[in-house]
Amino acid sequence: MQTATPYVNIAAYKFITIEDTEALRPLYQEQCNALGLRGTVLLTPEGINMFLSGTRENIDSYLAWVRSDARFADLQWKESLSAEQSHKRMLVKIKKEIITMRMPLIKPELGRAPSVEPKTLKRWLDQGHDDNGKPVVMVETRNDFEVDVGTFENTVDYRITKFTEFPEVIEKHKDDFAGKTVVTFCTGGIRCEKAAIHMQNIGYDNVYQLEGGILKYFEEVGGAHYQGDCFVFDYRTALNPKLEPTETAQCFACRAVVTPREQLSPQYVVGKSCPHCADGVQQSAA
Repeated sequence: MQTATPYVNIAAYKFITIEDTEALRPLYQEQCNALGLRGTVLLTPEGINMFLSGTRENIDSYLAWVRSDARFADLQWKESLSAEQSHKRMLVKIKKEIITMRMPLIKPELGRAPSVEPKTLKRWLDQGHDDNGKPVVMVETRNDFEVDVGTFENTVDYRITKFTEFPEVIEKHKDDFAGKTVVTFCTGGIRCEKAAIHMQNIGYDNVYQLEGGILKYFEEVGGAHYQGDCFVFDYRTALNPKLEPTETAQCFACRAVVTPREQLSPQYVVGKSCPHCADGVQQSAA
């Protein structure tokens, strides 16, 4: 019996000035619909961001179409496979920023902070220091509920609830990183790219962004020095270091991440409640 062809899921972004977002929106919607893709494309004045799922053939056709625009000719992406499409509908949106930070002076298109490739980062973590002998410190830029699903070992996590909180908290703790090499990271690279630029701007001397984020790290080196899984914003909820969907779920009612163990609780009712919100749901229904 022949198994179903897995779907290809891509995550991609590029910081580049886009002045014709309104004109591009129907073109992207039409192209994605014609190819049967599902997911989200964000068009913003500072660049493009996309999470899409489709067959190998149609994803390849879509990427060739996108890269035929000279602005996106060098677009890079991360891939994972799944038995089903990782999104349920297709949306093309226009927003002010690829990821909301509210720091308009940060323009990655004009110059990025230094980046570190996954293989180099693994080597640094293996040896306990960078190539100049400085201790390496990993700094989270993701929200607290994402971190709870999995993160790098010995990571600095400020338990932020939204990315707009990051600039202030990282400035308050600048002295904690004196004499150390800081590596910021996130799921796919967008947040840590902005974060690293901001840190440079406020006086951090040795700060890098993890090139391609956690997903690229998983793709190239697996789960070395990483504990748990990686939260993703689609129906799969989380991917393991083999880029496979896990049994982790997200509560429809409160959006909390629900682990496989928590799913055994009688308080976990699909689409209604979970151990994180069941008491509140019951009280509101009374």
